[in-house]
Amino acid sequence: ICSTLKRVAPLELQMPALSPTMEEGNIVKWLKKEGDEVAAGDALCEIETDKAVVIMESNDDGILAKILVQEGSRGVRLGTLIALMVSEGEDWTRVEIVSEGEDWTRVEIPALELRLSPAARHILDTHGLDPHLAKATGPRGLITKEDALKLLNQSGERLSAPPAAAVAPPAPVSVSPPIAPSTGRPTFPALSVPGKPGMPGTFTEIPASNVRRVIAQRLTQSKSTIPHAYASVDCDLGPVMKLRKQLATEDIKVSVNDFIIKATAVSLREMPEVNVMWSGDGPQALDYIHISIAVATPRGLITPIIKDAANKGLQEIAATAKALAQKARDGKLLPEEYQGGSFSISNLGMFGISEFSAVINPPQACILAVGGTRAELRLAPQNPDGPVLRTQQLMTVTLSSDGRLVDDELASRFLEKFRTNLEQPQRVSVP
Repeated sequence: ICSTLKRVAPLELQMPALSPTMEEGNIVKWLKKEGDEVAAGDALCEIETDKAVVIMESNDDGILAKILVQEGSRGVRLGTLIALMVSEGEDWTRVEIVSEGEDWTRVEIPALELRLSPAARHILDTHGLDPHLAKATGPRGLITKEDALKLLNQSGERLSAPPAAAVAPPAPVSVSPPIAPSTGRPTFPALSVPGKPGMPGTFTEIPASNVRRVIAQRLTQSKSTIPHAYASVDCDLGPVMKLRKQLATEDIKVSVNDFIIKATAVSLREMPEVNVMWSGDGPQALDYIHISIAVATPRGLITPIIKDAANKGLQEIAATAKALAQKARDGKLLPEEYQGGSFSISNLGMFGISEFSAVINPPQACILAVGGTRAELRLAPQNPDGPVLRTQQLMTVTLSSDGRLVDDELASRFLEKFRTNLEQPQRVSVP
């Protein structure tokens, strides 16, 4: 009697593109284990993208047969095979890949190219050590400074006594050109002597998360390709503070930032020429007003969006902003909750910053940097008995604008419109 084992053709699960700018992701945690039944829509794993930690859901019913990329794996490229599923009723323990010319070696994480930190490369080059002999302990096979030092100690060398340079043979006298006659100009010794560089200082390699790397790339792109222009204005927050107190008596809690979001959105509705962005073909007028609000998280800065902010009331804006900020800090934002903003706001007033300028978030045209409030004595000329001094609660905002889209005159008019709307909160507080 003979028997044959039927090979099971699996459904391949690949690293998905969970944001437009995502090139690779990190497997944070598997939420299912091998052998678990899976229904369409079930959460399979948590993936850290270049924006946030996003849950990958199953599109099919079946059984999770094989996890090929374990949780904690970093830098997994898009399209990489990360797991296999089989249909219900099939033997998941006998799953195989049946793609032609391929075997299980295809799904193993490929060996990484030799990667060295700058400090490690310096140490190994200085002492003539083979980097292939170093045991990498850094992220994704990175040879760190500590790895290089360990190899150096194992080789018997001492940091305090690097190998002495060989004595150079004396140069033939006939090769030297004749000395030119003195012109009275003083001669100076060489500023530096060629040779091996000194030992590196002490520092610790910090692995960059996907979010941090993308932030660095986008900031560099923004400052190097967008002609930034800046304009500032002082706003009187007295009317906003008065209305906040009045709303608090009715158990309606809204922040100053909520008023700023609303005033910005209304100003964009009244001045649509500012609600634009730059594309590869030139300016594009936007028919939506989605305000991106900068939120600091342990992974870096992220900008969830309040959609259609001009048509939302203060209470709805406050509730939405609070919920999005919490989801951002927890790393649970969905892609549609941080993609597609038309204008950004960054508020550092709560950190004691009086004023600052922010970097534009491409492809948007503007970002409003909001400082803290301060009390100042100013003349109030509207007094019927003549100008008098009164204390004002002032706040400085700075608009960073793309000079290709928003020139200085347009930026000035927008800031004046924003100040008028913010200083008349009763008018803009309703949808």
